[in-house]
Amino acid sequence: MSETPHTSPAPGELARAYHARTKHRFEAFAEGPGQLDWDAQPAAFRHYVGAPVLDLPLAAERFERSYGALPHKPKNEIAPDLASLSALLELSFGLSAWKSWGPSRWALRCNPSSGNLHPVEAYVFSAGLPGVADGLHHYDPEQHALEGRALRPPAGERWLAVGLSSVMWREAWKYGERAFRYCQLDVGHAVGALAYAAALLGWEIAPLARPGDELAAALGLDREADFPATRYAYTEREEPEILLALRAPGLGDPANDLPGWLAAADWQGQPSQIDPAPGYRWPVIDKTAAASRLLRCTPQNGQKPWAFPDYPPLPAHTTPHGAAELIRQRRSGQRFDPKTTLDKAAFYRLLEATLPRPLAPFSGQEAAPAIHLLLFVLRVDGLPPGLYLLPRTPDAGAAAEALGAADQRFAGRCLVADIDEACPPHLGLTLLGALGLQEVQRLARALSCHQDIAATSAFSLGMLADFATVADDYAYRALLREAGLIGQALYLEAEAAGVRGTGIGCFFDDPVHQAVGLTDPRWQSVYHFTVGTPIVDARLETSPPYPDKQRDQP
Repeated sequence: MSETPHTSPAPGELARAYHARTKHRFEAFAEGPGQLDWDAQPAAFRHYVGAPVLDLPLAAERFERSYGALPHKPKNEIAPDLASLSALLELSFGLSAWKSWGPSRWALRCNPSSGNLHPVEAYVFSAGLPGVADGLHHYDPEQHALEGRALRPPAGERWLAVGLSSVMWREAWKYGERAFRYCQLDVGHAVGALAYAAALLGWEIAPLARPGDELAAALGLDREADFPATRYAYTEREEPEILLALRAPGLGDPANDLPGWLAAADWQGQPSQIDPAPGYRWPVIDKTAAASRLLRCTPQNGQKPWAFPDYPPLPAHTTPHGAAELIRQRRSGQRFDPKTTLDKAAFYRLLEATLPRPLAPFSGQEAAPAIHLLLFVLRVDGLPPGLYLLPRTPDAGAAAEALGAADQRFAGRCLVADIDEACPPHLGLTLLGALGLQEVQRLARALSCHQDIAATSAFSLGMLADFATVADDYAYRALLREAGLIGQALYLEAEAAGVRGTGIGCFFDDPVHQAVGLTDPRWQSVYHFTVGTPIVDARLETSPPYPDKQRDQP
């Protein structure tokens, strides 16, 4: 009797299947927990108990400069050392404030996260930095400290790298099967936050391709003694995500063989527990994570095998605020004032900042740009409410043609630059169709899971990703991370404009496509975002992120 031969899934097939499985629909949400016990929330911070701790200074003020100056290097080079590394980590992954309401108290961080759940853990590979031991360190954002995870003797080399991982259970606890998406969006936010913090110092980041198992070994995530294969191992383990080199004065390239570089290191510390008694399990997350780990390992030196589009330089920003100031004050807006509008020039500047240029945050991008923006314009001075398209690459004709091709509402589409001389022509911003404000509000609210923040803002948007680029399962991670990078740009640009942004992970996937006449499954909505004038909840109390630390003065 003959057996049916086993056929391996085609490249990218598992990722596409996961994405389809985890879509929200009007009639049903993706699989998730039926209820939440907030008293049983997974631990927000991981510590390596018993590892040596290096307390970090609050040194960012030493390096503060205008947010508008970030595209340019500072007048004087900033050398990597304990103080500059501390500023980098604080403004990337550190706490920005504590919030409290009654007996409840929670931390806010410089990097945003879905539901403020923060799955991302950050590790530092350090070689030859004054004041910092050589080896692998875990960054503890709660204490703003480095935990010496695997320290080794110095060998005369000088380089610096950051590795990121995800505790996926922190997101899965609340969001169920859709959590893998949110983890990748959060990795994108974290990479973007690192890129902006590096730019403040005049440094750059560069993604380094490393196979998933190699990165896991380098980060110590495959150590059986630390992460045993118990019944609840899925709540404790960390998924290796990405390695990024820091390009800074006097630094060379990181070691190619990081596990070999740490072979003689002294591993220390035991990971603290994330969740001792989980109530659910979502095996599809583990399956998708395993299938989408990076298998290839080139390029090794951080050089991109693709080129950024040739856009004009990003216009100078006129905000008087400092970069560190804006990074720390960044929040997710919870409510917006529908009686206020956004200045048109500020709107165009926000869109400019989402175009992929070789600057922060897109210096952290792994693959060629593949996301375009579907805009729900509501309250922008001088622009009619309606649906707009921002193609983020000059060759995005396929996206423009696919949108509303068979919908008579969009028969009169036109370039905004043709009707408004203030619109930069290279934006390619297209008015698909002018609609009444109430209709745009209704559409934006309904498609973003009936959330008012999508309809009471100045504008909201959906990020349309080109799934033709998902040539393998890892490319799905890169696509979602690109969306996170765009979100990080919008977050900081909104703060610089005096308004506020909010990422929206909950939206009805296929209804978004249907609303604009998209029938080709090549185009998929992966992330929504909204920007408006915030209504601040005066009931919440705010306290400093590190009350026991003295902040350095400039």
